[in-house]
Amino acid sequence: MANKKKKKLTPVQQEYQELAKKREPARPVVKNCFRAFIAGGTICLIGQAVQEMFVHWAGFTEKKASDPTVAVMILLSVILTSLGVYDKIAQWAGAGSAVPVTGFANSMASAALEHRSEGYVLGVGGKMFKLAGPVIVFGTVAAFIVGILHWIFNPAAVGGS
Repeated sequence: MANKKKKKLTPVQQEYQELAKKREPARPVVKNCFRAFIAGGTICLIGQAVQEMFVHWAGFTEKKASDPTVAVMILLSVILTSLGVYDKIAQWAGAGSAVPVTGFANSMASAALEHRSEGYVLGVGGKMFKLAGPVIVFGTVAAFIVGILHWIFNPAAVGGS
């Protein structure tokens, strides 16, 4: 607990916090890291396999196979979320299931499923984009900053002198 918050607690509350901290079970950090590594690696392995299928069977180049691969991984994540399978994977894997594309698709689909009874606009749309809004805003701002830095430090690449 932060020192500022601890100062506002009464002595009894502080004593309780210390007792609770002593009784808290130890976290299995190594086991959690191993599970996250296995789950995240498996998700990435599946993504690589999907990309290889597009390259070898559909005649895409590696660069052009990227977009449909991302779309398939998002679709798989949403399907597994709607069936309740992705949540079980996430329960076991922890942070390993938060691979950016599939993890974000899972969180969007979960929000949509959870709030569908509130209606499509205020329930599904409102809750889904409440989560996605900050990601989109910070992604856009980061892209803008990287673009400006690229323009400043490498003007020849963007048509400068």
